[in-house]
Amino acid sequence: MNKDTIRQWTNLISLIAAFVVNTITNIKPIDGISIKQIADSYDENVLVIPANYAFAIWGLIYLGLLGLGIYQALPANKNEPRCRQLGYLLTISSLAQIAWVILFQYRLFFLSLIAMFSILIPLIILYIRLDIYLKPISRVQKWLINFPISIYLAWISVATILNVAIALASIQWNAWNISITTWTILMLIVTTVIGILAITKRRDIAFAGVLVWAFVAIAFRHLDVLVLAGTAVGLALLLVIFAFKQKSRIKNHFAV
Repeated sequence: MNKDTIRQWTNLISLIAAFVVNTITNIKPIDGISIKQIADSYDENVLVIPANYAFAIWGLIYLGLLGLGIYQALPANKNEPRCRQLGYLLTISSLAQIAWVILFQYRLFFLSLIAMFSILIPLIILYIRLDIYLKPISRVQKWLINFPISIYLAWISVATILNVAIALASIQWNAWNISITTWTILMLIVTTVIGILAITKRRDIAFAGVLVWAFVAIAFRHLDVLVLAGTAVGLALLLVIFAFKQKSRIKNHFAV
């Protein structure tokens, strides 16, 4: 078994393992308390928590990741350049995902942050290394490489902000006496800027779509905080507008 085959199977097995662990801990949580219930317990102090339905996106994320795992493991793709560029970064992020689930359910929030960044950083490296949505590629690779990495990175970006907020709330950080609502709005604005850059620099509509999904869910959960809900919806609309403009430019560019 050569090194490419080892890489292929290591990535695939780690992705499957992360999916299995995530599924099992959702069905039978550690200590009987689910990740959702732990997050909900900080609802008053962490306004970046989205409505529960938002987490259904994990189904799409894992569907994409398993598709990616199978695609890169095909014998025909052993020497495929972009599959080789994956290296073991998928394995690292998958193992970090397993570690995060365990640490978070044990409420070791600051250790879970290390795990979260160990998911985020490999994804950022892959996003840059593979020139996601920067170079022309086949339709197959668009859906089985670019799309899964893009939506996974986008959601983990939001999840990292949420993880940081919960970790700080767990030690009753006073946020330098700045209101929680103000902090949340600032974080949403920063995330929106990242989304706009993904659209304008890379034509990455998928990344922005995940942010829109998260922002609307945050607004839906916090309708009682009008300024936050309004800002979240407004920023989501802004991302949609940029996405439509970019899509129109692409159509005009290829128009005969």
